Amino acid sequence: MHKSAMFNAKRFHDTYLRESRPFVIEVGSRVITGKPEHSLRGLFIHASGYLGLDFESGPGVDKVIDDPYALPIENGKADAVISSSCFEHSEFFWLSFLEMCRVLKDGGLIYLNAPSNGRFHRYPIDCWRFYPDSGTALQNWGRRNGQEITLLESYISHQDNDLWNDFVAVFAKGSDAVTRHPHRILSSFQDFTNGMTAEATTILQGTSLTEDQARRIASHQIADGKRSLNWQGEIEGGAARP
Repeated sequence: MHKSAMFNAKRFHDTYLRESRPFVIEVGSRVITGKPEHSLRGLFIHASGYLGLDFESGPGVDKVIDDPYALPIENGKADAVISSSCFEHSEFFWLSFLEMCRVLKDGGLIYLNAPSNGRFHRYPIDCWRFYPDSGTALQNWGRRNGQEITLLESYISHQDNDLWNDFVAVFAKGSDAVTRHPHRILSSFQDFTNGMTAEATTILQGTSLTEDQARRIASHQIADGKRSLNWQGEIEGGAARP
């Protein structure tokens, strides 16, 4: 798992679940590189329980599943359902999302991290990238299918000396989702673009450019003498324009 994915998951844990002992279900839990304790599971050492689901057996997997669109879990089982670097490999991720909603308790949380951009990496397929409106679309898809789910916040995090920009979204289930979970990652985290929260009426640090696009435009402008070398702060705040 790349570094920014771990850092974003830690921000979720520390903002929403630091003071609780949740039962956690992870969708796509097999550890491909590194040790299980350095995976998402390692962030939840105080959880009351942790169930890792994946297609294949291996480190980090507690239960092998045959069908990602029909999880072998009863309704309302989990306090938190998490998935990182997985939805891009799911042909029908919207069906996986409904299952995550179904197995979530009322008042529970869904944490989702998926690439907004990054290299093509088949495992065994690589189908999707996620843009800023993806979280709202998943919220509306859940509600259309009878799940009382609310997007609490989402954002695109900056690259961490690699190729990845992560789309991060946090959802809650229940009619009092927003008031039950009042704290937000984006209240203190600043290294993002195109943020959304349940409370905000506009996009936070909005930009039409991806980080790669902004860097490429800036590098051309520097080469042409149209921009000084002091440009990084502008694009990281989402202010860069062609």
